[in-house]
Amino acid sequence: MARISLDPPRGLVLRMAEWYSRRKYGKVMDPLRASGHNPKVLGAVALYESRVASWKDLDPGLKHLAEMVTAARIGCSWCMDFGYWLAEDQGLPMEKIQYVPAWREHREHFTELELLVMEFAEAMTETEPAVTDAMTRELIGTLGERAFIELVAMVAVENHRSRINSALGLVGQGFSDRCAVRPVAKGASGTV
Repeated sequence: MARISLDPPRGLVLRMAEWYSRRKYGKVMDPLRASGHNPKVLGAVALYESRVASWKDLDPGLKHLAEMVTAARIGCSWCMDFGYWLAEDQGLPMEKIQYVPAWREHREHFTELELLVMEFAEAMTETEPAVTDAMTRELIGTLGERAFIELVAMVAVENHRSRINSALGLVGQGFSDRCAVRPVAKGASGTV
């Protein structure tokens, strides 16, 4: 249950954000409602997210895997719920995406590059980052410097999102109910 009211004062910034959210996602997202208590924060986050969406140097599938692994590592159920829906909306292979929460136990579903990206995202998400020089060298060698910097920034952005949503007590909002994925939990064996 949310730790803050999801019914903030309905000022202009919030009303505009609600309109955009309904148009793009079919509903008003709870993180938006929570941020609505502070229109300056809401406006800054909206501007920031619009800029983040314009980054195009990193492969969208790799970017999404990094975001989902980060959200899973932090334990943000809202971000995971939205992430499954977004993956399907972007046409990513759901037979792969379902294994993200337990990717280490289902490595066979991912390419070597995907595994390296997910390992890096987890290492960067640790409370004391566990990124190694070897990881960095391999990713820069494979992705190039521009895409690597975007990967680093995306993991940091998802850390920001997931930590805020978790601290606010936001949980899944039913986005994944609208997609054809059955997430595989850690410790689960077999196929879905």
